[in-house]
Amino acid sequence: MTQRTAVKRKSKVRKSGVLLLMMLPGIIYLVINNYLPMFGVVIAFKDFNYTKGIFGSDWIGFKNFEYLFKTSDAFVITRNTILYNCVFIILNLIIAVGLAILLNEVKKRFLSRFYQSVILLPYLISMVIVGYLVFAVFSMDNGLLNKTILPMLGISEIPWYSEAKYWPYILTIVHIWKSAGYLCVIYLAAIIGIDKEYYEAATIDGAGKWMQIKRITLPLLMPVVTVMTLMQIGRIFYSDFGLFYQVPLNSGALQSTTNVIDTYVYRALMNLGDIGMSSAAGLYQSFVGFLLVFISNYVVKKINRDNALF
Repeated sequence: MTQRTAVKRKSKVRKSGVLLLMMLPGIIYLVINNYLPMFGVVIAFKDFNYTKGIFGSDWIGFKNFEYLFKTSDAFVITRNTILYNCVFIILNLIIAVGLAILLNEVKKRFLSRFYQSVILLPYLISMVIVGYLVFAVFSMDNGLLNKTILPMLGISEIPWYSEAKYWPYILTIVHIWKSAGYLCVIYLAAIIGIDKEYYEAATIDGAGKWMQIKRITLPLLMPVVTVMTLMQIGRIFYSDFGLFYQVPLNSGALQSTTNVIDTYVYRALMNLGDIGMSSAAGLYQSFVGFLLVFISNYVVKKINRDNALF
């Protein structure tokens, strides 16, 4: 019996050997790119000196973290980061799921592929280019709004890059335009994978489109929605640097509504050049994101264990 078990194990190893070999490049990349740099978190607790190196630099404990919490802007940048990301998560979810359901109703293959490409295209555009596109719309001198649309409506020109009150809406629209397509394609793939027999049975029972979406599509889509939402919650203390720095063109007049943790750290480091502070900010963001994923997953598990990430 023992010999048979050993033979079976050897057979399994031989069969899976090719697959393990195929996985090897990806594992090596993951270790080098994701795990080896984790030893660098020690910089967050040191007064980093280039001549002394990472391990030779002086240990200063949590003093680098005081940079984030004792500054007068700490509340503003934390508030902006959290509120923007909460709005982004909610609107992305609603719009992406809605678009995915609509695209699923397009039966012609060419049109379906065309619409998917158009929706996904903004996600592939560099944020630098997006910044110039936004500038072409909101520029005071030659912008589409100030020179074409507002005069047609009888409204005087608006100095968009000096008025902070407009930018929460502008940044939200730009973010949704750029990122909703990516989530839409993921949700569409999940919807396409739903067994058609459910819809056929519902049609026979007299259920309309809305009822099918409500009773079949959305419940079966929830596991994918949960996973994607949990991943976004894990990065709620991070922000799209390009969106908050490139799109407003680093305008000082807008910083009350465009300044987030990432841009604040970048601007400060441009002046101070302190790597320890930057590492402290990154570690703080990662740790909070890690906790939020666990807490969110715990709540999801209490509601519905099947939808939990782990």
